[in-house]
Formats: sequence, structure tokens, C-alpha cells
Amino acid sequence: MPHSPGPLKGVDCSCGPPAASRRTRAVIRIIVILALVLIVASLGSALYYLYHDRGKGTRMVRALAIRVALSACLLVFLVISYKMGWIGEHGLR
Repeated sequence: MPHSPGPLKGVDCSCGPPAASRRTRAVIRIIVILALVLIVASLGSALYYLYHDRGKGTRMVRALAIRVALSACLLVFLVISYKMGWIGEHGLR
């Protein structure tokens, strides 16, 4: 079995952008969790308005529009985070 040499000392063998700092990873996690909580809350409020307005108001439609906007913003944030190197293919680094 051939022995593979380890990384050379002093040589950076990493490919791609540098790993994010611990603080950046924590901030990204908080933003994603907060966005998901807001999305679920908006969906819950739409369900509430569905039962209580009985189709006479526009609050349910507004709540669903907010949910779609939050989901789109979260998607854009995740794509930008990936492109900036803050998150990798296998999650946060």
C-alpha cells in the first residue's frame, strides 16, 4: 500500500475561498434560523386569517405574500453566502 505524503509545511493546499470565521458562521446560522421562524410564523398567520376572515379580507393573501418574499430573500442570501465563500457545499465551514 503506497504511502501518500501529507501536506507540505507552509504551503496552503486549500482550494476555493477561505473558511468563514466562527463569528460569521454564528451570524449566518442566526439569520437562517430567524428567517425560517418568520416564514413559519407568516404561514401560521395566513392559516389563522383563513379561518377567521372567511374570505372577506385580504390579510391571508398579504401573509402569504410576506412568506413568499421571505423565502425568496432567504434563497438569495444563501446563494450570495455561497458565492462569497461563507458557506460551502457541505454547509458552514
